[in-house]
Amino acid sequence: MIYSYTTDSPVGALTLCADDEFITELYFGDDGKTEPNGLILKAVQELDEYFSGSRRSFDLPLSPQGTEFQRRVWKALCDIPYGDTRTYGEIAAAVGNGRACRAVGMANNRNPIAILIPCHRVIGADGKLTGYAGGLQTKEFLLCLEHKNT
Repeated sequence: MIYSYTTDSPVGALTLCADDEFITELYFGDDGKTEPNGLILKAVQELDEYFSGSRRSFDLPLSPQGTEFQRRVWKALCDIPYGDTRTYGEIAAAVGNGRACRAVGMANNRNPIAILIPCHRVIGADGKLTGYAGGLQTKEFLLCLEHKNT
């Protein structure tokens, strides 16, 4: 069974989806679903701690669905330390193909578990913020939150 729950956060409504074992999605917006399970409630608690500045990493089982390449990129994103950033080129090199910057960008764009898989920590080669599913203001907010708490 898939459970879904929408919670409020400093960046607006966040909807979490999970099965009995894994968080499978976290996306921006409210889809009106209100059937959490224990795992989703744990995720909401950890997100509250993250937004309050008392949590730097998440301890949740994640199961993002995607291609093998996308999953490698998402794993590399999870290796970016709290409060730090990487460029698309650095992530491409980390997954074994330094020339795959655009493919890394597309994998970021398709990240099904925002914030928990921290695609907000990826920036352009020039140091500028680039696209983000929650909007550039949200990306900037998350990066500032992390920098403030490091």
